Amino acid sequence: MDGRLVSNRLGDTFIHESHYKLDHQHGLVPILFSEPLEVLARWAGEARLPAMQAGNLVFLDTETSGLAGGTGTYAFMVGAGRFEADGFHLAQYFMRDPAEESALLEGLAEFLAPASAMVTYNGKAFDAPLLKTRYRLHHMPVPFQDDVHIDLLPLARRLWRDRLPSRSLKYIEENVLGAPRDSQEVPGYEIPYLYFDYLRSGDARPLEGVFYHNAMDIVALAALFNHVNHMLVDPLSESIEHGLDRIALARLFEDIHQWDQAAQIYERGLQQGLAEADFSQAVRRLSILQRRRGDLQAARTLWEKAAAAGHVYAHIELAKDFEHRQRDPAAARDWALSAQALIQANSEMPDYMRSHWLSEVDHRLERLDKKVKDG
Repeated sequence: MDGRLVSNRLGDTFIHESHYKLDHQHGLVPILFSEPLEVLARWAGEARLPAMQAGNLVFLDTETSGLAGGTGTYAFMVGAGRFEADGFHLAQYFMRDPAEESALLEGLAEFLAPASAMVTYNGKAFDAPLLKTRYRLHHMPVPFQDDVHIDLLPLARRLWRDRLPSRSLKYIEENVLGAPRDSQEVPGYEIPYLYFDYLRSGDARPLEGVFYHNAMDIVALAALFNHVNHMLVDPLSESIEHGLDRIALARLFEDIHQWDQAAQIYERGLQQGLAEADFSQAVRRLSILQRRRGDLQAARTLWEKAAAAGHVYAHIELAKDFEHRQRDPAAARDWALSAQALIQANSEMPDYMRSHWLSEVDHRLERLDKKVKDG
């Protein structure tokens, strides 16, 4: 690997560096973000984030001697990327020998010094605690102790858990960012063994794939940060092609109490061809949200549209509305009967689902029949 030895007060550390232009794209997505960070800050609970510019952020990932954590695990490679005036500077600090750990940590601290926010992927659970342990074992101050820390893994889980089978960074990179890795890539589980082989043999050539893996993680982090921030800034954008992604965004906006925008996002998502189960769940959440907002008329309009499209859940919601809020048991009974007919006519409905809906409708009809009879 091309690189250089950098000396500091604690010894020498090896650094491999790469530079990317500011307009570099990773797959389909530019790595440089340019949009406001207010919504991301609100989701993360980080009030300092909106004031930060690209140069304030550092993107960090570690390669370690194992996944167990604790004092016996160390980071033999730490990759960090930072936006500078002339591009994206990626530095990979590599420990040629465990005796060089303190020098590596010192060199990394110097690279992190200009930053006031750190972006990771599962870093709050793994990378940051591990590095803190290593700094403290060497009686060194933790350089990111007071920094804002944005971990993109929980956000990726929120956005894609219903659509994608995996939320690993590599899978998100390929299926969301459109950036598959090439033949240099090595599986993460092999990386500790490759390092131990290197320590025994002194042959660093097999580690080329580890450097590539770590570098791509950092570049992918920058691109993913830009991508998810764009989704949060413009959740109604036509660039969001999947209805499930839109519904996930609506739930996120609902959770951060931006209810008006959440309702708009739900409505847009319902127009994007969701499967029956996903549609029903989205209608249910939007209905609850509309009631919470006090906008019952909007909720009724939505239920009527969904009922016309043949969705069982909407018929039942209208039956509930007429029974409990509009005090019209006859109309409620009509909607319950139409739900019953719809269930019975759907030969493709799974047995468990048919049983669930019929049980609810039969119970409701029994009560409504008595109410209608009693006048």
